[in-house]
Formats: sequence, structure tokens, C-alpha cells
Amino acid sequence: MIDPEEDFASMFEASLKAKRVEKGQSIEGAIVAIGDEVAFVNIGGKGEAQIELAELKNAEGVLELAVGDRIQATVIATEGGVVLSRKLALGAVAARQIEDAYHSHLAVEGKVEREVKGGYEIRIGGQRAFCPFSQIDIIRNTEPAQHIGQVYPFRIIEYKEGGKNIILSRRALLEDEQKAVAEEIRRSIVVGAVLTGRVRSVRDFGAFVDLGGGVEGLLHVSEMGWSRIADTSQVVAAGEEITVMVLRVDDNTQKISLGLKQLSADPWTTVQTTYAVGQRCTGRVTRVTEFGAFVEIAAGVEALAHVSTFPPTGQARGWTRLVPVGTTATFEILTIDPDKKRIGVAMIEDGAAEGPRSGPAGNDIAPGVRITGKIERHEPFGVFVFLAPGRTGLMPLSETGLGRDADVKRAFPVGSDVEVIVLEVDGRRIRLSRKAVFEAQEAAEVREYRDRPDSAPSSGFGSLADKLRGALSQGRK
Repeated sequence: MIDPEEDFASMFEASLKAKRVEKGQSIEGAIVAIGDEVAFVNIGGKGEAQIELAELKNAEGVLELAVGDRIQATVIATEGGVVLSRKLALGAVAARQIEDAYHSHLAVEGKVEREVKGGYEIRIGGQRAFCPFSQIDIIRNTEPAQHIGQVYPFRIIEYKEGGKNIILSRRALLEDEQKAVAEEIRRSIVVGAVLTGRVRSVRDFGAFVDLGGGVEGLLHVSEMGWSRIADTSQVVAAGEEITVMVLRVDDNTQKISLGLKQLSADPWTTVQTTYAVGQRCTGRVTRVTEFGAFVEIAAGVEALAHVSTFPPTGQARGWTRLVPVGTTATFEILTIDPDKKRIGVAMIEDGAAEGPRSGPAGNDIAPGVRITGKIERHEPFGVFVFLAPGRTGLMPLSETGLGRDADVKRAFPVGSDVEVIVLEVDGRRIRLSRKAVFEAQEAAEVREYRDRPDSAPSSGFGSLADKLRGALSQGRK
């Protein structure tokens, strides 16, 4: 049951709101009924208003709106009921109405008669008015003649000398319409929404996309595809219609960030099942940095060949000559971290793709192994030797096989090959020795000599040779 006091209070409140409707006020409402000559519009707590049916028809006289549609109109009368108008009909405008339209910001219809200096002469009913070139349209630099003879709605922006000096603007109305459409569109622009727009312009950093009503979003180059994009014009073109996803909306700046690649699967989701450590694949170098080279091994999947995986050359950044941008080569996968989207690779030397690695693999480095590496750098305490991608060992000065006063840098120039024996492996720490190689060579020579069959003593040297063999034999026992 409705409480009489509450019902009275609501009617009283509605009556107060109804009194607030003023002539010239812009108002929005929904069409609730359509009669033979007028339509009735629900304007909320302010009650119902009327609008002439002719104002809801197009130039051909066809009714454009129906019951339930919402309209934006201006109050032109409040006595005896609220009367609305969307425009003042051409040919039915009196001087008084033109002045009222100026004060109430109501649109009036006018016909573009001819081009004059600086703009156009417009006829409103029986009066002449002026519209500057800059106010005839939103689009600049249009052909002036295309507007001659056209009938447009205008807003009166200046009314002087009792109507003798009237300045009009069509652009002001178009901008208001555009803002209304933009506001409606903005309500549909939420993060995750998939929208269709038209590319307005293409720049090096991305493309601006018109989402409708003058609302623009930025499709950044990094969001155009999973692969690195070098030329944005190869992906989108001005005037092209594209489907994009809304990534971010900044309510303060009204900036909208869009994405294109999000509408296709992320290639990283299949990396773990496609690649494995130790696998070799073909890759293309996309960029080179101070810490290594980025290599695209599949569309949208980039790996890093770290600087430590390249053998030293003896020259600053000499490794970069091996991998100029655009280089296609064979790489071995060293590490895979799908969560962080990181893959570590090492470049394989030419001719090594089909056979065993020309250098030692990381797991081949063990104590006692005799391998060849490249001199990487010198330190006061020893020489660092590159053994394999990501594996470097230290050869202490005492293990170089050189005398105390020898020139280590001259004996072992950076980038030169050196044969060493692995003395110790402790995690990532590897201890090497060149002296052990010399000792092993000497021992092998001695064994070879010792194991030679006895030969007839040479005159003058027979006794010395026999003594040496005897000494060696004693050492073996």
C-alpha cells in the first residue's frame, strides 16, 4: 500500500523539479508517444514535454525516431506546458525567433546562398547572416563551392544591431554532436573490449585509430605484433579498418591504449613444448646491445646470445662482427625460462650444425680433461680462458708454465688459442693449467723414449745411453 505522505512528497518534489525547466535550457528525454502532429517526450522528474512531429522527420519527410528513442532538444516554451525544439524550421523564422534562438543557443536552419569574402552568406528565413570559412565544417581545407546551396543547421554566435549583423557557426553544432557521440562511445571503451576502428595516421612509434565520434586511441608499435616491428607501415595503413583490443584507459588524460597482437595467441605459450635445452635451431639477429645479441628463433620468440657466449677476439666489441643485424645462423639453446619469457642461446660455428661441436660442451669440462680455449683477459693473478659458451676458466700465473719475469700478455695474447688441462671444477669456478700440458708432453716423450727397443750402443755415446735407460728402468720399478 502506498503511503499518502510519501506519495505527496514525491509529487511535491516532482513539481519543484518541473518548475526548474527554463526557456533555452538544453534537455534530454525519451519519446513515450507519437501523435499526428506532435510527439510526447518524458523528461524525467520534470514531467512530459511536446515536440512537433516535423522535427523528428528527415528531409524526405520520413520519421527518423520511434517510441523509446532518446533525443536532445532545447526548451522553447514553458507556459501551458513544456515545448521542445531540435531546430527552427527554414522559412518559418521571425526576427524575434532568431533573437530568442541566439539567447537560448537553439539551432536554426539556414541555406548557404553564396561565397563572400572570408566566408558564406547564409539566409535564415528572410534575413541574411554570415558564416566564416572556419565555422562551416569541422574538416578544414574543404572545397568552398561544395557548400553552396546546402541547407544546414547553424548556431548563432553573434547577434548585433537588432539582427543586422548575425554571425553563424555550423561547426559548433557539429562539435557538440561529435562530443555527444564521443561520450557514448567512451562508455563502451573499457579494458578488454574489442572494437573496430579506422587508422587515421601512421607514425614510426605506432598508429592513431579513430574509434568513432572523434575518439582516438594509440596502437603502439610494440602492440602491433608478437614479432619486433621495424616498419609500422608494413602492418597498418592510413584509412584501413582494423579490429583492436582496448589495453588501457586513462580517465585523467582521456588517453586510450590499443593492442593488435592480443587478438592472436602468444607464441610463448608453446615454447616449453617446442624447444629444449641442447636443441639447435636457426635464428635471425634482430638487434645487438652491449650485453649480447637478440635472436628471433620463431615469430614473436626472441632469445639472447649473451656476450659471454662469444669467443674473445682481442678487440673491444669484436664479437659484434659475428652477428650483425639480419644475420641468420645456427644457435644452440642453453637455457629456457618460459615464465620470464627468456631463452639463452649460443651461436654455433659454421659447419658445426650437423656434426659434434668444434669446441667443448659445458658438461665436457671435468678435471683431467685436456681442451683448447681462447684467451679472454688478463688479471694480476692469472689469465681467464674462454672454454665454451658461458664457461670461462682461470689459469693462475703459477700454472702458465712461464718464468717469473716473463711477459704473460705477450705470451698469451687475447683471442689466441691455448691448450690447457682442467685441474679443478667447483660449480662455475674452473681452474686450468698450461704447465700441466707441458708436463704431460714431457712425460709422454720420456715414456716413448723409454719404451723404445734397445739398440746397439753407439760409439762414444753407448755407455751414456745405457746409463739413461737404466735410470729410467729404475724409476719405473
